[in-house]
Order: sequence, then structure tokens, then C-alpha cells
Amino acid sequence: MQFSWKGLFKNWNLTLAYQSLGVVYGDLSVSPLYVYASTFKGLQNHQNEDAIFGAFSLIFWTLTLIPLLKYVFIILIADDNGEGGTFALYSLLCRDANLSVTPNRQAEDEERSTYNYGPPPSVTASSPLQALLEKHENLRVALLLVVLFGACMVIGDGVLTPAISGEVLLLACIILVCLFALQHYGTHRVAFLFAPIVIIWLVSIFVIGLYNTIHWNPMVVSALSPSYVVKFFRETGKEGWVSLGGILLSVTGTEAMFADLGHFTASSIRVAFVFAIYPCVVVQYMGQAAFLSKHHSSLSKSFYSSIPGSIYWPMFVIATLAAIVASQAVITATFSIIKQCHGHGCFPPVKIVHTSKHIYGQIYIPEINWILMILCLAITIGFKDTTIIGNAYGIASMTVMFITTFLMALVITFVWKRSIMLAASFLLFFWFIEGVYLSSAFIKVSQGGWVPLALSSIFMAIMYVWHYGTCQKYEFDLHNKVSMNWLLTLSLSLGVARVPGIGFIYSDLATGVPAIFSHFTTNFPAFHEVLVFVCMKSVPVPYVSPNERYLIGRICPRPYKMYRCIVRYGYKDIQQDNGDNFENQILQSIAEFIRMEDMFSGSMSSDTSFLERVEIISTTASPLSLTLVDSEQEDTIQSSRSVSPSIRGRRRVRFELQPNPSMSSSIREELMDLIQAKEAGITYIMGNSYVKARRSSSFLKKLVIDIGYSFLWVNCRDPILWSDIPNVSLIQVGMIYYL
Repeated sequence: MQFSWKGLFKNWNLTLAYQSLGVVYGDLSVSPLYVYASTFKGLQNHQNEDAIFGAFSLIFWTLTLIPLLKYVFIILIADDNGEGGTFALYSLLCRDANLSVTPNRQAEDEERSTYNYGPPPSVTASSPLQALLEKHENLRVALLLVVLFGACMVIGDGVLTPAISGEVLLLACIILVCLFALQHYGTHRVAFLFAPIVIIWLVSIFVIGLYNTIHWNPMVVSALSPSYVVKFFRETGKEGWVSLGGILLSVTGTEAMFADLGHFTASSIRVAFVFAIYPCVVVQYMGQAAFLSKHHSSLSKSFYSSIPGSIYWPMFVIATLAAIVASQAVITATFSIIKQCHGHGCFPPVKIVHTSKHIYGQIYIPEINWILMILCLAITIGFKDTTIIGNAYGIASMTVMFITTFLMALVITFVWKRSIMLAASFLLFFWFIEGVYLSSAFIKVSQGGWVPLALSSIFMAIMYVWHYGTCQKYEFDLHNKVSMNWLLTLSLSLGVARVPGIGFIYSDLATGVPAIFSHFTTNFPAFHEVLVFVCMKSVPVPYVSPNERYLIGRICPRPYKMYRCIVRYGYKDIQQDNGDNFENQILQSIAEFIRMEDMFSGSMSSDTSFLERVEIISTTASPLSLTLVDSEQEDTIQSSRSVSPSIRGRRRVRFELQPNPSMSSSIREELMDLIQAKEAGITYIMGNSYVKARRSSSFLKKLVIDIGYSFLWVNCRDPILWSDIPNVSLIQVGMIYYL
């Protein structure tokens, strides 16, 4: 909530500030290429010095109020543990104001957690507005739709920005393909490649702007006064209001400052904007205004006309390269938005590649990258005219800013606990500015402005259908789970056999026994000696500490050897990056739980004291140690013991029980059983569900579930591929879900 300049100039921040120039600010820095030309395209009767000075005054105050005041000094403070974007604001609201519509929030998510998942117990009474939103689910669904629309507009930005970067069609298409082909190298490598281009560009436009100001019309400095804005509208009237669609292009790319926050730091983004972007861009706009005030006929090609003839071609090359770099900001922001949407259950599973070991938020998503490239090529070839693409671009950018202002006002009230009057003042002030620009941009919907609306509608439909289907599927699992008593009497009624090894049963449920397991057992009355019910759970925070990731508990008395493991991930965490390491950590957590249970409940006579109760477990104090097995040892083990095929061909490790004289014999025996079961092999049991709407469902629900969600479910990335589960040890249980 508080901003300080302390520590801004540390070496690490300066390095990231340098990198951010090549990623975050390419779009903002190249806007002088086309702003004046777009603005005066509809002002044929007002091409005079007063109108030009008024346009510069508008540009200056727009840059000062929106990127500088709103984003640098306010919005960047509202990060979610280092993450930015509309979903970061929504994540804050879900935790502190309980506005989430996701049904899988259980008490164990708040249990002894240090990452502030929910509001503290001592929090003051909620405001009437907060109580209203928490009470009515329809209002919370509407809020989610607003957030999804803002996220989809950022994706639309990611499609339109590269398309507007080229003037020559063939060259633009070649550049686009090369640009997207570079993305797999990662943000940090692309940043070091692009940052020098942006720095050369900024120095060049600053020097040219300063030269033009001094040489052509130093009086342009007086246009910094807001009185020139009044003069501009007084002279141009309605035509001036329509021309605001060109002015707003001066701040396109601003939303990337917040959306790309996870790739850098707030301090580095502030340093780069305040000390590089803002002064260079303002001086360039000022120099163009000074030149154009003496050369009214050059307004159609304002930037290139203002370049001194002796350096025209070098600047043309630099400008072309800078325009290419401009696309990087929203491409990177799109990757972050998709990752956040996926973490909140609003996007189908996709492959997410983490490209940096130092900055955890730097990611690359192959499927999204190539989809963006295809859409960019389609728009570039289909429209050809960059003016039409610019109309669409302005609507997308300003809509994201408009939604961000609304969410920020809610954060000020619900999360920061400031007065509602302060939030209302913030909302009304920036909504007035952005609303004027947005109304001007929407006039051009028929002239290309429909493109971001159409793209956003498609992506929004995909996101909401996936979110709705996921929630419905979870509700089905919740209502069809079986009780612990059913599991306890199962072996007696069916004569269930226990076979050697460990069975990992994957489910979305954090309590009870999933329906897929009961379906499997009633048809095949046998399961493994040790059972672990694994729930992979996403919580609305960026990262979960490794020490708080695993929650372990029992679901049956000790002799049954059945455990529950809830694995919590934030929306920016890497999920199951290594299958062997993942399963070993679970088993070490179970061993530590067994040891802890012996310490705290040794005097209890009841075996049910820990049933259906989970505890946060860290593997750092596990009584089991891992030992790598070389090839000769592996051959000896395989020849002396029947080993499951699941562990052949993978890196083998052996657990050893650390000596502890104080350990009771029953606990030692249980740990030894766990070790022997691990050596016998691990089998993964997962549901392979088919989703259908009930016959009694409405036509709309049948359309969403049977066509939309089912199509996404079948065609999205198979969870088995990204969870590193070996096929030879996988059992899939087929079920039909009637939602």
C-alpha cells in the first residue's frame, strides 16, 4: 500500500529496468510514429498552430495522468505478491473479500498458512457493498465476467500490436513470423536482445525532439499548460472529440506495465518509465509539435517529416526495428494472463515453459504463441491498412485500462480498507478521463474497432465455458463422493484384496472418497497395500511456499494405510516439473506426518483422532532419506524382488529409515511398510471422464456442456502429458458425468 523510492537503484533493479525497456516499453516508446498522423486525419479544417499545440497538451497530460500517476504511483502498488494484471487484482479481491465463485475453497487452505489466503480473523466488519457482493452469487459471476473480458482484451492487444507494426505487407509478415519464433528463448534473452534497440531509439527521438523544439518553435513549451486543452476543444468541437481516438494511441501499451509485472519488479518498471520512457517520449512529442506548427502540410507523415534529412535513413531503420520490438510487451503480457487464467480454473490446460531460474514469472506458452502468430498474420493480411488496425488497437487498450480502474477501486475499499469516498474519487476521476477516450474510440467500431470485441468475445466464451464446466464437474464429484464408512466396510462386503505397491488416486476432492475410486473398486475388487488420495489444488495466490505445499492426513484408521495428500499450487507455480521428485516428496511428507502423529498423539488410544484432518507437512524433517541406486544395485533389486514396470526405465531411488531410538515399534513398522510398498512400485489411478448434460437440462446448458465444454475437454492438453506420469503405471477409470 505504500510506495517508496528506497532501493530502486540496486544493481538487480537496474538490470531488470534495462531488460524491461526491451519488453514492457517497446509499445509506448514507438507511439510517436503515428499519433499525430492519426489525430489530425479527421481534422482537415483545423490544421493550425493552436490545434497542434492543443494536441500536444492533450498528449502530455494523458501521459502524465494515466501511465505516470495512475500506473506508476498507484496501480503498481496493488501487486499480488509480485504479480500484476487484471487477474492479480481479482485474486486479491477473492482472498480478502471472498468474491470468488470457485467452489473448491475449503478450510484447509487457510490452516496455518503464511501466504494470506483469506481475510484475517480480526478483520473489521465488511462494508455494505462488500456484503452485497458476497451475498449474491450473480453479482460475483458478473465480476468474474468483467475480469475475463479485461483479460481477453489484453489477449486482443497481443494480436493487434504486432499487426500494426509493419507498413509493407510482405515485410510485416516475415517480421511477425521471426518475432514469434524468438519467443521460446525466454523473456530475459529476448529482453537483452531488444533492449539496446529501444535505448538507441529513445536516445534518438529525445535528441531529434530537443533539436526540433529549439530550432523550429521553442514556444511549444507553453503548451504544457492545460489551458491549451480547453482551446483545442473550443476550436475543434465534435471533430476534436472524435480525434481523441488518435490521442489515446499515445498511451497504448500502458497496461503492459502492470500485466508484465511478474516478469520484472515494480521498482524496475518505475525506474525505466520515470527516467527513460517518460522524458524521451514527451520531448519527442514536443519536438514534433514544434516542427508541425511550421509545416502544416506534413501532418500526414508527421514523424518521418520531422527527421532532419541527413539522418533520415538511419532513423528509418531504427524506427522499423523499434516497431518490431513494440509487439513484445503484449505478447509477454498474454503469456502471463493465460497462466493466471489457468491457475484460476478459467482456461484449459496448456503447456507452460518457465524460461528463467531467477525471475519465476518469466514463461512461454507454445500453443498460445502460435495461435497469436496465426491471428496476427490473418489480421495483417486481411486488413492491410494500419489505420483500421489502429482503431481496433485503441479500443482494446482503453477497455483494459477502464476495467483496471474499476477493479482497483474495489481493491482500495475491500483490500486496503480505505474509505469508500477515496475509492469513489479514484474511480470517478480516472473513469471520466478514460470514458471520454473510450467513447471516442467506440465511434470507430465499424471502422475496424469490432476486431478486438470479436476476438475478446471468442476468448471470453472459451474461458467462461471452461470455468462453468469445471465448476459443474467439481459439484458432481462433491455430491457423488462416498463416505469413510463405506470405505471401511468395503473389504468385508466385496472381499477386496490388497496387492503390493502404492496407489495414487487423483481427484479434485479434498475430502471424502471420489466416485471414480468407488466405481473402480466395485468392478475390480482389489487395490494397493498403500493408498494415497492426491488432490492437486490451485489457490488464488501467485506462489505457495514449498514448506506449505503438502497437506497430509488419514482417511481410515492406521491399519488400512490410506492417506490423503492435498498439493497446493499458486497460479504461477510450476506443477509437477519432475514425476520422480514429486512422488518422493509426497512419500516423504507422509513419513513425516506419521512421525508427527506419533509425537503428538502417542497417548491417545483412539486411532481415529487424526481421521479426515490434514496437517501442513514439510519434507525437510522427514524420517526417510533418499539414496540413489546405480545400475548394478538396480539389477540386484529387480532379480530379488518383483518390481512394477512403472519404475523400470526411470531414475531409481531407495528410501532408508533414519535411525531413531525413540521411535515406537508401530510407527517403525508403518514406515517400513511404506518403504516396501514404494519398492514394489507406484500405480496412478486417474479418471477418464465423459461429460454430458442431463436430459432435463435447459437447451443453453446442453449447448455449453455437450458442445462447448466437451470439445475443450477432449481437445485440450492431456493432463497425463504435463504431469509426467509414465503410461505403463497408469490406470484410467472411465465414467460418464451427467451434469
